[in-house]
Amino acid sequence: MTGDYDAVVVGAGPAGSTAARELARRGLRALLVDRAHFPRPKVCGCCLNPRALATLDRAGLGALPASLGAVPLAGLELAAGRRRATLHHPLGVALSRDALDAALVDAAVAAGAEFLPRASATLAPGGIRLKVGDGSRDVRARFVVSATGLGDGLFPADDRATPSPRSKVGAGTILDAAPAGYAPGRIFMACGAGGYVGLVVLEDGRLDVAAALDPAAVRAAGGPGALAARILAGTRLPDVPGLADARWRGTPALSRSPGRVAEGTVFRVGDSAGYVEPFTGEGMAWALAGGEALAAILAEDPDPAGRWAREHRRIVRDRQFACRAVARVLRSPAMTSVMAAALEIRPGLARPLLSAMHRD
Repeated sequence: MTGDYDAVVVGAGPAGSTAARELARRGLRALLVDRAHFPRPKVCGCCLNPRALATLDRAGLGALPASLGAVPLAGLELAAGRRRATLHHPLGVALSRDALDAALVDAAVAAGAEFLPRASATLAPGGIRLKVGDGSRDVRARFVVSATGLGDGLFPADDRATPSPRSKVGAGTILDAAPAGYAPGRIFMACGAGGYVGLVVLEDGRLDVAAALDPAAVRAAGGPGALAARILAGTRLPDVPGLADARWRGTPALSRSPGRVAEGTVFRVGDSAGYVEPFTGEGMAWALAGGEALAAILAEDPDPAGRWAREHRRIVRDRQFACRAVARVLRSPAMTSVMAAALEIRPGLARPLLSAMHRD
């Protein structure tokens, strides 16, 4: 790591790694920084929907998911109370974040980006200040890209994305094996009082469990695992032994929006640029599309800040409308039960919504 950079990208999730790779492919000198050592787990539903796959394909990475053993998803099992609807619709693939994120970092490095793990970053005049171990140094860059996730941690506390009222928090765990009744190739979703829980079998047979939970309900239940187990037990989905006692990780409030996605030469992308509760893989689709678009703007546009604000609205914020509508339904156990009952009888009713959420 030497000299100055055209761009420093902080955060090596799908948005950050994609941005760094696309910048490097366009001939810009890019440094990708992350505080973690890779591979590392993340709280995530671990689904790449058709729109995410299309973005990877445009970037020349269309074969990447299959090379990692990604599991094609052919449908959704939606359960609420005593209702259980089976929906047959192509939903993309299931792929663990530890495998996907490490592969995207490798792809960025192969394209010419530099990668610095185990490094924390803060904004500094003309670039960022990096801290690695006991040492620190300032790095100059024309642009700084904040891909730091829901915590929006590159910015001071009073300038971070604002959580939406009544926002749920994220929680997740990965179990060593999927119990009986959880077949690969389907997303299982349990909805109930206090939130909803998604389950999917990963490429190595592990069971990924990701939940959007009401913070007050988490406290009342004694933790996310206990609440997730209670929600699951209130539906017709099979029991998952050990779920309540598993090692759970959490996230900050899910639904949030920043005041601006661009501030001078600093640009937000991915979850730090605003997020709403996802349904079936939208989060990674927004991240990949955002990283791709932002890199093109930084490489080519004389007014990148203004252009990014407009482009982010078009490719991400406007597409979050359907997820907002679904999230409102899922907040109400009664409405969710009615929806599941309708889909149990007429599963085809869900296809227009799923198509709208997933089309490129």
